[in-house]
Amino acid sequence: MMAVTSACKDGSKAVMDNGKYVRYTPEQVEALERLYHDCPKPSSMRRQQLIRECPILSHIEPKQIKVWFQNRRCREKQRKEASRLQAVNRKLTAMNKLLMEENDRLQKQVSQLVYENSFFRQQTQNTTLATTDTSCESVVTSGQHHLTPQHPPKDASPAGLLSIAEETLAEFLSKATGTAVEWVQMPGMKPGPDSIGIVAISHGCTGVAARACGLVGLDPTRVAEILKDRPSWFRDCRAVDVVNAISTGNGGTIELLYMQLYAPTTLASARDFWLLRYTSVLEDGSLVVCERSLNNTQNGPSMPPAPNFVRAEMLPSGYLIRPCEGGGSIIHVVDHMDLEPLGVPEVLRPLYESSTLLAQKTTMAALRHLRQISQEVSQPNVTGWGRRPAALRALSQRLSKGFNEAVNGFTDEGWSMLESDGVDDVTLLVNSSIGRMMGVNPSFASGFPSMGSAVLCAKASMLLQNVPPAILLRFLREHRSEWADSGIDAYSAAAVKAGPCSLPISRAGSFGGQVILPLAHTIEHEESMEVIKLENMGHYREDMIMPGDIFLLQLCSGMDENAVGTCAELIFAPIDASFSDDAPIIPSGFRIIPLDSGMDASSPNRTLDLASTLEVGAAGNRAAGDYSGRCGSTKSVMTIAFQFVYEIQLQENVATMARQYVRSIIASVQRVALALSPSRFGSHSGFQSPPGTPEAQTLARWICQSYRCYLGAELLKIEANELILKNLWLHSDAILCCSLKALPVFTFANQAGLDMLETTLLALQDITLEKIFDDNGRKALFSEFPQVMQQGFMCLQGGICLSSMGRPVSYERAVAWKVLNDEEDAHCICFMFINWSFV
Repeated sequence: MMAVTSACKDGSKAVMDNGKYVRYTPEQVEALERLYHDCPKPSSMRRQQLIRECPILSHIEPKQIKVWFQNRRCREKQRKEASRLQAVNRKLTAMNKLLMEENDRLQKQVSQLVYENSFFRQQTQNTTLATTDTSCESVVTSGQHHLTPQHPPKDASPAGLLSIAEETLAEFLSKATGTAVEWVQMPGMKPGPDSIGIVAISHGCTGVAARACGLVGLDPTRVAEILKDRPSWFRDCRAVDVVNAISTGNGGTIELLYMQLYAPTTLASARDFWLLRYTSVLEDGSLVVCERSLNNTQNGPSMPPAPNFVRAEMLPSGYLIRPCEGGGSIIHVVDHMDLEPLGVPEVLRPLYESSTLLAQKTTMAALRHLRQISQEVSQPNVTGWGRRPAALRALSQRLSKGFNEAVNGFTDEGWSMLESDGVDDVTLLVNSSIGRMMGVNPSFASGFPSMGSAVLCAKASMLLQNVPPAILLRFLREHRSEWADSGIDAYSAAAVKAGPCSLPISRAGSFGGQVILPLAHTIEHEESMEVIKLENMGHYREDMIMPGDIFLLQLCSGMDENAVGTCAELIFAPIDASFSDDAPIIPSGFRIIPLDSGMDASSPNRTLDLASTLEVGAAGNRAAGDYSGRCGSTKSVMTIAFQFVYEIQLQENVATMARQYVRSIIASVQRVALALSPSRFGSHSGFQSPPGTPEAQTLARWICQSYRCYLGAELLKIEANELILKNLWLHSDAILCCSLKALPVFTFANQAGLDMLETTLLALQDITLEKIFDDNGRKALFSEFPQVMQQGFMCLQGGICLSSMGRPVSYERAVAWKVLNDEEDAHCICFMFINWSFV
């Protein structure tokens, strides 16, 4: 191959230099560069056309131009790779600096613990000596260390506020970079160049606290601006109002804030805070934003308690933002709160006492949002069907905010409660201020009069036992027909005039009459937004039912089973044909929040409604105590809220329908939770055995015996019958069984098989054999399948198959064999996909 240089030293023509090099003039290079920017890889015809159109290239052979483009693409690739490596190197350098600082902090913490240990040992010895002293003075003196001082109210005048601000700054920095709080690494979080950062939670301090350090590609001023706008990234934050702002003499700013947080369930009150926020610049150029509550002040402004809110306390918290060499910022985030957990039912207190939950919902959410903004700035592409990322993010915030407002039902938003029908499992609220609630005027949505002038919300909360939130949420997402009523979907869709929609179809999966169309997802895929197409559904229009498809805008989060303390949400709302950014959105959905396993729980095989059995105070304690002795299982609380638009004269009929519908959903969730609970299938910990007949142990034995019979080798290297199922379940290769029918469907899969198909045992039977293979795989399968029935097995070369989510999966090779029962009759066909991985 010829080597090409773009330098020109000896003339305006392209000449051959000893048959090896071609030298180009600047004019020739400019002409080639213009074409390269339009078409980096031109065809032969395009290159010949270029020679004809550019006289200055007429003396260069097409082959030489082809080589120039090859080298130009190579240089571009090398430039991009060098740029990527430089960015990774900057990240590693900054991460190394963070880790060194963290190491220094940990060394200080160890030294402090050693000192405290020595001090307490000495105190213990002194206390022992003091007990032998009969004088009152020695006893009183030894007990003075345990008295809790009563702090007098702090001065909230302008001078006093500056003193409080400086004190808050010092306490915050001692938490962010010092040893004021004993931090332990959050489970499941490992620092690295591609991780969110270093995340830690508190151990043994007042309230709940979390700390994170990370890198983002934004300048400190922009970072501070984003973090101050808490409602834009913290989904539980309802509002932050700046009541007053004061400039300080050192160039800083003191702000007095009133902040409201949504309640996560229907069984607890929302929280609010009266805060001081101090923004200043340190001597080293670092930007600091720190906050604390002003609960015990005098001589200054105050914020009286608000109805339906519990006043919580924020201890010194905030953000330390330092400029990073090469651009970007190094951020330290500290969140420290006392959320007043004693005011909620005892079984729900982990929601207010879990530092892990605070880290996931607040601290890590801040870093994730900053990383998302940084990526959007560096890659300002139009995605999600012609919408920019900021527009899609606004839609997701509207979905989340609308669901939170429905769960909380604040009176200042126009919500009022309807009388109960005698059973307190479902709460009904109505809101006649529909325009203010949605932030739009829905009266002429899509050019048609709206169906309703009010909104009714039916909501409930329930306790789930031994069901991972991610698995349950995934089932609800993929199997809508198991819990949803098509008539209700049609009614809800008609309320926003959902009609034939011209959205481009790009399927991510199809589950039981619904098609999932991906719209957008965050960097770490912890949250995704999609459009759900419900096919061939009738819906109301002009007082009659019309056939057609229904579209829902859906927000999913928390579907990663390995994430610790993650809240799982499935929120959706019907959208109209225009799918405009300001279209009315009436969200409904599910929220599942994990609870600590150390709390007492109910029977592992039941799903209980809490609204009628738990009360705050003594009654709540008794209710929780009734289930003592059964700890050790995973628990979570699910909140359900569904909204319906209606005409005011139909309120009684809609209320009856809503109650029945939500109760039917609760019954469906109870049934699904029972089916997904691992405790239903025996005592094997760490894996879930499949339901159905034959018994799982017997099926596992048949699979292994048939493999040995037809392939002459052992599938598992064990002999004990009681361990066959467990080892088959944990086998690294994907093992799946399908029925012997005209249209084979899967009936069993081990854990690797479920992971490969991205499904659950309960949903496995909805997947047919032919659906998981691509065209080449189906041809190979149909041509080789008769071998299985004749000689008992077949081997397939490596290829590509598809998960239930539509993701391509590559495998090195596959083996299929006939599974015989004890009577040596064919029971099913077993497939084993070896060395599979997602492409």
